[in-house]
Amino acid sequence: MSADPIPSSWCEIHLDRVSKNLELTLGLLPKGAAFCAVMKADAYGHGISRIVPLLSEQKITCVGITSNAEARSVRDSGFSGTLIRLRAATPQEIEAAFPDHVEEQVGSLWAAKQLRRLLGSGLAHSRVHLALNAGGMSRDGLDISTTVGQKNCWEILDEIGQNIVGISTHFSTNEPAGLKRSSDLFKQEVAWVCDNSDLNRSELLVHAGSTLTLLSGERVETDMYRCGAILYGILNSELGFRPTMELKANVVHVGVYPKGATVGYDRDSRLDSDRRLACISIGYAAGYSRIAKGRGTVLICDKLAPVLGKISMNSIVADVTEIPHVRIGDIATVFGSNSAQAIDPKGTMDKFGTILPDLFSDWGIRNPRIYR
Repeated sequence: MSADPIPSSWCEIHLDRVSKNLELTLGLLPKGAAFCAVMKADAYGHGISRIVPLLSEQKITCVGITSNAEARSVRDSGFSGTLIRLRAATPQEIEAAFPDHVEEQVGSLWAAKQLRRLLGSGLAHSRVHLALNAGGMSRDGLDISTTVGQKNCWEILDEIGQNIVGISTHFSTNEPAGLKRSSDLFKQEVAWVCDNSDLNRSELLVHAGSTLTLLSGERVETDMYRCGAILYGILNSELGFRPTMELKANVVHVGVYPKGATVGYDRDSRLDSDRRLACISIGYAAGYSRIAKGRGTVLICDKLAPVLGKISMNSIVADVTEIPHVRIGDIATVFGSNSAQAIDPKGTMDKFGTILPDLFSDWGIRNPRIYR
């Protein structure tokens, strides 16, 4: 989102924390494993154009994207390394992404035939990754556990086998026992593909595993980890990872309301005594979800204030009776910390009923971003 000269609410992005989180991540990689930095959802709401230079500083040579817009943004940011699409794509997307040299993922015979057609016209990049389901997400990978799936795999190899440089999957669970089963199955399926084709395992990039896989402690069969969330401090604060985004807004009104007054739509909350209330310039349009009704707090003047009533489109109301020095123009922190207090990740996920990657990508796309 373009910068608003006087934003109602905004995300503060801490670039130094992104760099530190990346450094810590690279230190966790098993010996010999490569790393792919995932830039989905405009770098999880942080802004691809500001994150890619940090990757280049630490010599990251592979980036994962999903959309053509993300691919273009990565290239416009000066990245010249390997760019892999981490989902299936339409023929139109593949063709339009040719100038950005995107390595595509193929998990069906139909897609392989379309890609072969584009290859024949000279419009498609020639490096392809065969996506296998391997008992995983049942999303866009080829399932070769059946005779039909194996037949389709042979036909895919006939169509584009000479262009396949990698084999991938996405594990559906990172619980230790389930992850080990998935990893073993993926290894077996990769071996089957190589045994039944001219592909040479030693010449392929075999890749699987996300942030949660890397942090699971389980050793999996993968040449490369594809991670996004870990860069933004979403997990494992005990290892030094720090959240890289904070969400803030302004106090725009302060008033005293009598006992019995109601707060918000539908008289949802009623005051049991005279209270001093602050109106804050953020609501569900900026990512403060209505599901947080009755569970929210904000940080104002180093103190926590409960949010009352239903969430409006562009405002929330906080009880600041116990913070008498609150004034119009003060900053209210929805997520983040200062030297004394914090709105922490766990409480925030509980409040909004979702995970931080969901919140970060939503907040970062809905709100102006200020870089620190």
